[in-house]
Parts: sequence; C-alpha cells; structure tokens
Amino acid sequence: MDFESLRQGNFSSLGTAVNDWSSVVKSLTTMEKNARDDFKAKADKADWSGANATVTREFVTKTAGEFTDALTQATTIRDILRDTKDELVTYRDELNRAIEDGWAKKLSVVGTADNGFKVYVNVHPEPANSTQLVETLRDTLQGILNKATTTDSTAARVLRAIAEQADYGFSGIKHKDRDSAAEALQKADAMAKLAKNTKDMSAAELKEFIRTVGKYKNDELFAAQFATALGSRETLQFWADMADTHAGAKGPELKQMQELQKNLSMTLATATLSDADSMQEWKKNIVQESNTAFRTHPSDPFRNSGALGYQVMSSLMGQGKYDAEFLNAYGKKLLKVDMAPAGSPGMGTNEVWKGSGQTIDLVFGKDDGRDPMTGFMKGLSHNPEAAINTFNDKSVLDHVLESSKYTDRGSAVGVALEAAVTGVGNGELPTDPRPHTAEQVEIMKNVMYAVAQPDGGDRLVEKGLGESFGNMASAYMPEISQVMAGKGAESIFLTDSAAPNGLDKTDTTRFLYEVAQDKDGRAGIILGQTIYTSSLVEAHIADPSLFDGGPTQALRTISENAGVIQGVVGHANADAVITGEIASEEEQNEAVKQRGDYLKAIAGAGIGVGAVALAPGAAGAMAGAAASGYFGGIAGIAIDRFTESQEVDGAADRALYRTGRDLNDYEASANSQVQQAARDAMEKYNSDLPPDSTMNQIRDAVNDGWVKSDTVLEDVHGRPTS
Repeated sequence: MDFESLRQGNFSSLGTAVNDWSSVVKSLTTMEKNARDDFKAKADKADWSGANATVTREFVTKTAGEFTDALTQATTIRDILRDTKDELVTYRDELNRAIEDGWAKKLSVVGTADNGFKVYVNVHPEPANSTQLVETLRDTLQGILNKATTTDSTAARVLRAIAEQADYGFSGIKHKDRDSAAEALQKADAMAKLAKNTKDMSAAELKEFIRTVGKYKNDELFAAQFATALGSRETLQFWADMADTHAGAKGPELKQMQELQKNLSMTLATATLSDADSMQEWKKNIVQESNTAFRTHPSDPFRNSGALGYQVMSSLMGQGKYDAEFLNAYGKKLLKVDMAPAGSPGMGTNEVWKGSGQTIDLVFGKDDGRDPMTGFMKGLSHNPEAAINTFNDKSVLDHVLESSKYTDRGSAVGVALEAAVTGVGNGELPTDPRPHTAEQVEIMKNVMYAVAQPDGGDRLVEKGLGESFGNMASAYMPEISQVMAGKGAESIFLTDSAAPNGLDKTDTTRFLYEVAQDKDGRAGIILGQTIYTSSLVEAHIADPSLFDGGPTQALRTISENAGVIQGVVGHANADAVITGEIASEEEQNEAVKQRGDYLKAIAGAGIGVGAVALAPGAAGAMAGAAASGYFGGIAGIAIDRFTESQEVDGAADRALYRTGRDLNDYEASANSQVQQAARDAMEKYNSDLPPDSTMNQIRDAVNDGWVKSDTVLEDVHGRPTS
C-alpha cells in the first residue's frame, strides 16, 4: 500500500462491501434455515418411490448443503473484509496522528513520486536533535505503512484463495478473521518448505511439522496451499523419504510416525476437495506419477529400487475423505494394473505388487503398503460416492472380491463395499436417512452372488470380509425381508429402497448362511434383523393403517419372517459347531456388543436406525411414523436387551443368545425378542390388541418360520452332519 492511499483513505467502498456482505449473510441465514428445516426436511419425509426416493432426495440434500456452504463462505468473506477495514482505518488514524505529532516537533511529511514519503525539518535553523527526530518519525511511519501493506496484501491473497477453491458452488471455507486465514496460508508455505528437505529435518522441526499439519488437517486453505506449494512429485518423495528415514520405528517414535501418517493423509484428502487450478494440476500429476519409482537413495545402486507412486499415494489414503473425481481417476489407472495378470479374476494380483522391488515399509502399522489396493479401498470407504462408482462395474467388483482370496486386502475391501452399498462412510455417524439406490442394491446383489457360489464363495467370509458382510446384511434387512417373504408383503416390510425387490432369494439365503458362520458377520445379521423387526412391530402397532390387513396379520408375517432369518442364522451357527469353526462364547458376545453400541448411537441420533437397518421415508404413512419418533424407541430397547443378555421370560438362567450354540436357545430368543418388542409397543401406544393371543400368534409364527428355515436351507445349500 502506498503512503498517500493510506493517509487519505476513507475506505468507504470497503465499508460498503462489508455492509453488502452482511446483507448477504443475513439473507443466506434465512435461506439456509429454510433449506435445512423445510426444504430438506420435507424431502426426507416425502411420499416418493422409485427414482424420486433416491435421485430427487439426493439432489435436494446436496442443494441444501450448498446453502450451508454458501452461508459459511459468505460469513468468512464478510468477517475478513470487516477485519481488514477495521485494521486499515486504525493504521490510517495512527499514521495521521504520527504526522501531527511530527508537526509539533517542527517536522513535515510529504508523499513522493514513487508512492513513498519523505520527512524533513520545516524550520530554520534546524534543531540540534533534528536528525534523530527525522529518523524516529520516518521509522514510525514506515512501520505503520508496513503493517497496513501486510493487511492489504494478505487480505487480497486470502480472498483470492477462497474464491479459487470452488469452480462451481461454494467451498464452505470457514475462518473467523483475516489473521487466522493468512496464518493458515503462511503455515502451509512454511510446512511445504520443511517437507522439501526431509532428510535435513531436525527432531524439533519434525515435531512442529506433525503438530501444524494436525492442527490444520481439515482447513481447506491450508491443505490446498501446502499440497501445491510442495508439489505432487515432491509430496510422494517426501513420504517415501520419511518412511525410509524412520524405518523400524518403535515406542514413542512409532506413535509419532503414526500420528504423522494420519495427519498427512487427512490433510491431503482435504486438499483434494479444492477446485483451484493449482490443485487440479496437483491431482492430475499424482495420477501421472503413479507408476514412477520413488527411490530414497538414488546415488546408491545397491539400495531399494523405490516404491511406486501407487504404493506411496495409497499408503496415504487411510484417513480422510478424498475427492470422488480424484479417487475415480486414480482408481481407474490402479485397477488397470491390478487386473492385468491373465487368468481368472484375482489370480496373480499378489505378485504384481509384492514383486515390484519395493522394500520400504510405507505404513506404520500392520500393513506394509506394498499392495496399493489396500490403501485405495480404505480411501473408498470414506467416500461412498467414489465407492459406488468403482463397484458399479461388475468386472471390477468380481475381480476385487476374487483377489481378496489371494491377498491380505480383505478387510479394506469390506469397508469399501460397506460404504458403497450403505452410502455411509467408514467411521461416520449418519444423521439423516440414506435410502438405497438401484445401483447400490445391484452392487449388494452381486456381492451376495459372489458369496453364494458353491465353489469358494465361503472363502471370502474367511478373508476378513465377514464383519463387513454382516454390516451390509444389517443395512439391507428391509430388502432381505421382502425377498425372503416373497411378493405381496411390500406394505408390511416398509422401506424407501429404490429396488426393494432387487435381491435374489437363493443367493440371499446362501449369503446369510455363510456370513452367519463368522462371529462378527453373525452379530451384524442378528442385530440388524432384531432392530428391523422391532421397528416394524412398533410401526404397525402405532399406526394400524400402514397395512390394510391390520396389525394382527402384519405381526404374523413379520414374526414368521423373523423365524426364517433367525433360523438360517441359528442353523449356520449350529453347523459351525459341527465343523469346529465356532468362535468362543466370549468372542461372540463381544462382537455383538461392539455392533450394538454403534447401532445404538445411530438410534439415538434422531433418525431411528435409518442409515443402517431401516431408512424411513418411502410411504407417506411411514414418513409420518418416522416424524413421530417411531423406530428409535423400541429398537433402542431391543438393542439394550440383546447386548446386555437380559434373561428370557419363562426361561430361568438362560440369557439371550448367551451360549450361541444351542438351536433351542436361538429359537427361544428369536421368539422372545419379537414378543417383547410387541409388548413394549403395545404399552407405549395403548394398543387394544389382545395381549395373550397376540403373544401366542407371534410364537406360532416365529416357530413356523423357524421350521421353514430348515427347508429353505436344504433347498439351496449342502449341510454338514454331526
């Protein structure tokens, strides 16, 4: 900023801009509230089906989110402008006071042609200390001018950076003032400079690097500036060098490196969300560098040949939500290499990466980073959109599943599949319904088909995928219930799925049977079924008009279906005992407890069990039930009863599923759960259903379903004999 601009500035235009942006913020606050509480809320409860239930609702959700981002960005811009105006006014006043003080000391100040200024003595003869007075005033004025220039230039840089983050829409960047935003950019430059000299980084500098990256990992301004200032190739080289320098880390050093890997992963993920031209180039170059070997000792021919860019980048995808377009582009190129070996899908994949010559351990944990698909799958697990895009290609899905049999990527593949079919990212606690799209149901159907294959499908469950398969079954209990019950039960088994009848009964039955032989998979199935059944019982008792046959007939169908599904699980468990593959009682109980804790958290989040076992909103009556608070209350009680092993009425000393081995226990417990859910709902809604005959009807229906499950299994799956 030049001298005269500050000295004469009234900054009225800047004040006008602040007022204008304040008006924008005020308007957006109202619009954002309306979009969230009216527009989106009505969409969640709308009586939609088919494409409207998924596509339109998703569009409304994203649009409402744009209003939130717009409000956040507008508030940030307003606050930065206001902060800048206030500071410049302060510096202008300081400058003029200093000039006036100088005048009192016989000093004058004038602007110069080069936008600077000159201080001179305006009396003759000059006072004895005039030289000192001139220098002091000059330094004071220059200091004020420097601070004003910093305010002006950093504000311009910050505002420009904010504008660059999104090509379309709004970035949602949030900073309380100009100083915090400017500091984020300055810190990013400093950390990028440190990262360019990894091997010379001192212990203190490394500690500061980890702390700073951790502090700003979710700050889009910092993240984008850090990544672009460092450069794409340099980012990959930095991590390869860091992993090599700290190879074999133990104790405090290991914890430090694990924290660094986590923070760096999240920072880079945040950076990819930016649409700035420099970040677009960074993402493009990362993909281009994926086949480059990053050597850590280039001058030593006897050291490792270097990890490939695929391996380095994937090892930094374990945390954070990476941009979907970036994951799609990166994954397309990675999968082309992973699927290159000739032969059956999945065969030869392990050799592609294990034989690459990479010897650096790129992951400070159980994995070693050699298989880049592991990190990529973890990246997909945090971005459902990218996961759907990947697994929507059946040839890719088949390959990834089959490759899990010959690699150690199974658990990572599992969480990626969970994200794809549920729409919920790994570790995310959903706060709104996530109705299944037709694409998602098709992916789930293809997964079930793969597991159902008699020539090795069960091996997938053994390769670390069992828990995820159980979680997926839990999320798809509405669709599973409809296919198991058959046509005509749609009004009973409520759902807002775009393809409620999209699964295959034979594959579904075999899938449930195979997955139920894994303790974690079994926990997901029985908890999901228990929660969905409890929710349905509550809904039909609370609102008898949901099904035109009335709650009595609905309860019978629900109960029989519960008997069928729990029967498949119970028989799978019993067969696992015969083959000697059953987990210990303690392990099974712990698996149930962990899954139950997660589902309980969702049930208490205000959406019932929407995102995992039930997504209310399809039928108008059901939407009303969801709005009235159904699906959370009785289901929450059911989770507690199940996980805490509350004793079954009339069966002294026999807790729910406590042994997990006796078929009689499974049948009795299934009966008890449905009956107790009905009792709870009847009491809660003052139902006029006759209690004794209702409980008897539930018992008969569950038992009928249980008997039926044995026949269903015999028709589709070979069984071991004792």
